[in-house]
Amino acid sequence: MAMDQAGQTDSGTAGVIARPPLLFLAALLIGFVLDRLLRLPFPGPGLVSWIIGGSLILIGLALLAAGIRNFSRATTPVPTNEPTRVLVTTGVHGWTRNPIYLGMFLIYGGIGVAAQNIWILVLTLPLAILIRYGVVAREEAYLERRFGSAYLDYRQTVRRWL
Repeated sequence: MAMDQAGQTDSGTAGVIARPPLLFLAALLIGFVLDRLLRLPFPGPGLVSWIIGGSLILIGLALLAAGIRNFSRATTPVPTNEPTRVLVTTGVHGWTRNPIYLGMFLIYGGIGVAAQNIWILVLTLPLAILIRYGVVAREEAYLERRFGSAYLDYRQTVRRWL
């Protein structure tokens, strides 16, 4: 277990508003319901949508898997409701601080494009705001409390998203 700045054992968590996968799932479900209630036309042929959407999903899955693999190798939990044991700064975390969420966004957008669902794509903005301020901002504050200058140095050298 890591020590905080005062040398005390820190077993807290980031206190995010909800588990991120559930937020993405909720946005997807709302998008599908809205599409059933008020179908909006999607530009472009279905095959192109499937190719673009499928590509986004595959890239997102690769990024998500790489982020999870980094956490597993560092023996720190992925779920936001468990205390972080180690600050992961190598691998894919060396070029983005949030590869797992970035992967989730690519998968989410890929599903929207492949399903030709405008509502899912429209809901990307409110979802991004929710993830940014309800999850990422809270995680960043938690990591700063937990790891102090090590996290601040990492934050200055690696971008939040890309």
